[in-house]
Amino acid sequence: MTEEIKRVAIIGGGIAGLTAAFYLQKLIVEKKLPIEIKLIEASHRLGGKMQTVIKDGFTIERGPDSFLARKTSMTRLAKEVGMEDQLVSNSTGKSYVLVKDKLYSMPGGSIMGIPTEIGPFITTGLFSIPGKIRAAADFILPRSSGNVDQSLGEFFRRRLGDEVVENLIEPLLSGIYAGDIDQMSLMSTFPQFYEVEQKHRSLILGMKKTTPSKPKTIEPAGKKKGVFLTFKSGLQSFAEAIEAKLDPNSILKGHRVDKITKSNQQYELYLNNGESLLADSIVVATPHKITQSIFSDYRFFDPFKSVPSTSVATVALAFPEEAIKTDIDGTGFVVSRNGDYSITACTWTHKKWAHSTPKGKVLLRCYVGRAGDETIVDLSDDRIIQIVLDDLSRTMDIGMKPEFAVVSRWKDSMPQYTVGHKHRIETIRKHIKAELPGIFLASASIGGVGLPDCIDQGEEAVNGVLNYLNVKE
Repeated sequence: MTEEIKRVAIIGGGIAGLTAAFYLQKLIVEKKLPIEIKLIEASHRLGGKMQTVIKDGFTIERGPDSFLARKTSMTRLAKEVGMEDQLVSNSTGKSYVLVKDKLYSMPGGSIMGIPTEIGPFITTGLFSIPGKIRAAADFILPRSSGNVDQSLGEFFRRRLGDEVVENLIEPLLSGIYAGDIDQMSLMSTFPQFYEVEQKHRSLILGMKKTTPSKPKTIEPAGKKKGVFLTFKSGLQSFAEAIEAKLDPNSILKGHRVDKITKSNQQYELYLNNGESLLADSIVVATPHKITQSIFSDYRFFDPFKSVPSTSVATVALAFPEEAIKTDIDGTGFVVSRNGDYSITACTWTHKKWAHSTPKGKVLLRCYVGRAGDETIVDLSDDRIIQIVLDDLSRTMDIGMKPEFAVVSRWKDSMPQYTVGHKHRIETIRKHIKAELPGIFLASASIGGVGLPDCIDQGEEAVNGVLNYLNVKE
């Protein structure tokens, strides 16, 4: 008697959905599991925000440009799909903060803006003397009381004062999430800072004690290994490599799931073309607002309605190297809100990623849009490009127009982990387990916006599916 085939639907073909499909298919083949999968993607391509433009010898990322090397799940997946030989690490160099029309070097020894070396912090021009004295209060202030979530802004302002937060910590942290740090959850973004404070009381002393000391070896300039990795052929090629490993019959592109209802021990997925299909288990790898709309019959998804998402855009500008009259020694800068700039950051991509730019050329990649300042994303390409060029001309002497520009808009693409996020997700997952068993969430809206974070969630969802279906690896 043959074992009944179980059907697993994976909704969303971004990196979380791709990961779930890849590892589930791998186990099906290796263990001869009685499971068939269907990966359903609303657009006509897979890979989500991993989109690369190859033009005139330039490799330009529209979305994320890299991932943290220390988060190894992405490197492991790259090996699995034969992309390991394409991995490259970033070139290192000075990073800057732009505050009121002046570029300041990032103080040495700062971890996400928290000083671990006193010398560079005392001598930097980023902060006034009163600002430095206020930051020193961290040495004597008591710990936060109780294991209660709070905003990043509240936590860091209490420990280090407004000036350090606004001129250093906020530009760095909001650059990751495009968010408002006075709304963002400490426990859902950087719980390790809370743990350091609880253990060591002083955040500065705690970070100093917990940060590995650097080796004393002297390395040639620019030769120090970077902390980020990407693919020489672009991040889109990684998505394509994963897709190439999947059974093409298991992929359904250009189909949107509009609604899911429970049907006895199975789930019925209603597609936008009027068709439907049944599944025994589902991995939902979609943004939170789409997830809520798919499960609109279930009120416990309603908290997703109030979770904000920020719209951002990236602007890549290609120049001949002679266009940059005054070059800057470094790989990029972030921008403090204490100024009238529209750009939030700029990467000198040709210096950070040597593979991205032909010899004799320059590639600048700027970011616009953040919480409370998103209207720029809706402007025309020409207007956005001009605004970015005007901003750049205030920090570097650019002598001509770009050879070409690539503007990429990401509407409502950055989920905001506001205070209480972790508790909201835990509550929704408890309801799912009780009322919709066999459904698993995995996306940037849930537990980490970085590519490796989404890969981790995809793998975790696969384990959940196998346990639920009672199919052992």
